[in-house]
Amino acid sequence: MRCSPAAPERCGTPHRCGPPPRTGRLSPGSSSEVEVCGIVACRGRVQAAEFLAGALSRLEYRGYDSAGIAVTGTGPEGLTVVRAVGRVASLQERLAVLPPPAGSCLGIGHTRWATHGSVSESNAHPHRDCSGAIAVVHNGIIDNADELVAELRGRGHLFTSDVDSEVVAHLVEEHFAGTGSLAAATLAATRRLRGTWALAVTAGNSRDVVLASHRSPLVVGSGPDGHVAASDVTALLGTVAAVSVLQDGDVVVLGDTVTWLDADGAEVPPRESVRLGWAADDVERGAYDDFMEKEIAEQPAVVGRLLERLLPEVADGRLWSRTGLAAPARLRFLACGSSRHAAEVVARTFGLLGGVPAEVVVASEHDELVAPGSQDGVLTVAISQSGETSDVLHALDAVRGPVLAITNRPHSSLARRSDAVLETGAGPEIGVAATKTFTAQVVAGAALAIAHAAATRSLSRRAVAQHGLQLGSLPGRLAAAHTTSFPVAVALAEELAGARSFFFVSRGAGLPYAAEGALKLKEITYRNAEVLPAGEFKHGPIALIEQGTPVLLLESGDPARLAGAAAELAARGARVIRVGSGRTDTFPVLSGPAPAWGPLESVVALQHLARCIAVALGRDADKPRNLAKSVTVL
Repeated sequence: MRCSPAAPERCGTPHRCGPPPRTGRLSPGSSSEVEVCGIVACRGRVQAAEFLAGALSRLEYRGYDSAGIAVTGTGPEGLTVVRAVGRVASLQERLAVLPPPAGSCLGIGHTRWATHGSVSESNAHPHRDCSGAIAVVHNGIIDNADELVAELRGRGHLFTSDVDSEVVAHLVEEHFAGTGSLAAATLAATRRLRGTWALAVTAGNSRDVVLASHRSPLVVGSGPDGHVAASDVTALLGTVAAVSVLQDGDVVVLGDTVTWLDADGAEVPPRESVRLGWAADDVERGAYDDFMEKEIAEQPAVVGRLLERLLPEVADGRLWSRTGLAAPARLRFLACGSSRHAAEVVARTFGLLGGVPAEVVVASEHDELVAPGSQDGVLTVAISQSGETSDVLHALDAVRGPVLAITNRPHSSLARRSDAVLETGAGPEIGVAATKTFTAQVVAGAALAIAHAAATRSLSRRAVAQHGLQLGSLPGRLAAAHTTSFPVAVALAEELAGARSFFFVSRGAGLPYAAEGALKLKEITYRNAEVLPAGEFKHGPIALIEQGTPVLLLESGDPARLAGAAAELAARGARVIRVGSGRTDTFPVLSGPAPAWGPLESVVALQHLARCIAVALGRDADKPRNLAKSVTVL
């Protein structure tokens, strides 16, 4: 793996702001936590195993503990199941040695991120029934699995794994024996489940694949080579031109044709299809060493295309007025992880430009922090790249009043739940650590804040125009930051790779970006990183400074205000790394007065530094340990 510069590339999707549509062009991609795994299925492809393994490799960012497939053909062979611990490459190696029978044209596949049961071949999907004739792949968590396992064992069923998903295979087995219909058996099995699931089920003596979904994403499409399905549309790029999204309770049969059933088993018209707006090349690395490198480099182009769509509707306030939302008395942002840092930026921007009080609530803490009766006049803004983040969706169960979604997936569960949607159009993001999706969230949110100020006349026309010009200059600033910061990050990486702990320090508008930089470093280098307001160091944390301790000092508009902190830290031996606008700064990536949304360009330098340290340490920047991408559909 090398750490080398590369030019920005283009990818992205159309913008939309308003009620979620049921048709149009699409850009790919409370009970318990949702298990983040990838599932695929196909019916009619001559080389099912080859397709499934290739599709799983595109879904590997959703889980890379183990992988497996089950395929059948036109002959009497029945099911062939191949599973392997580790990455999809391990499965592909096993398939090369023990290929399925020729003519296998139907199958299901899975790549796992373990939440129930250890990482082992017996816990890898697909799971089978007692006879081995039925195979199931599952994304989600079955809350009542223990209860069902005890019941089934009492009737003589034998379980071979520690995984909650296996219970589905045994439930289907019982109902299939009585009905002879795989669709009816799958529907009956789901009626016994509590929790979340996206399922693909097949059997050795069936020519169908049956899909079912409840609070877990699944899409289906058809192309020249047959019918396909996946938990994320990135697996299907280049295979189909459009997909339909399963909604809660849907059951879909991939047979000679695609048949849609409702929760009662009655045939219903198919869900409306949405054309895909991404190309297969968008989910390939190209000349880059990893997807994170590619996605950092894409940010100027992503923001450029986003602003081409948004800026014409900012100055006159149309971007806000088209949401159909009344001007709120207060804003409450719900988000997690990188999206929460973006929410901090957007909330501050709304406050500065429109005078709207805004708070940011960690989605998983929403029930604890939001008192009953505190929602009057509140607009809830939910930010999620995938639109499938379970903590965000769960928090919305308790929300009364309007919801605005800022998401990269305009047909996601979040989009369907919301009254208005602002699509960020960042394109597919394969690296687990958010980069371009974070930047797109900030830019989309800032544009909406300016438009809100214009629509409500909180700012003069001249002030709105000035903020619009600053926003419009971002693609060039991000491109310059990319070019400037990459070689510096390469040079620093070897020096800093041995450090065990890092501090990220800023003030005001710079703090969310410092927090995002610290998160990137933690995610992909496994080093400890703490973010602090500059003035807080002297209230205890300065005791942790030793000779050579790296401190990333992020300018936030007034370099002089950080000068004292820099001197204090350097005097105590800290290795001060300045991200700012001065010629002597380590990363001189900022220029001019800080806009209302703060020093966005700085995040490019912090992303590059985190990635280059990870590469120097031999880490996989795209697939950090113990992490997987949040659940995604479109």
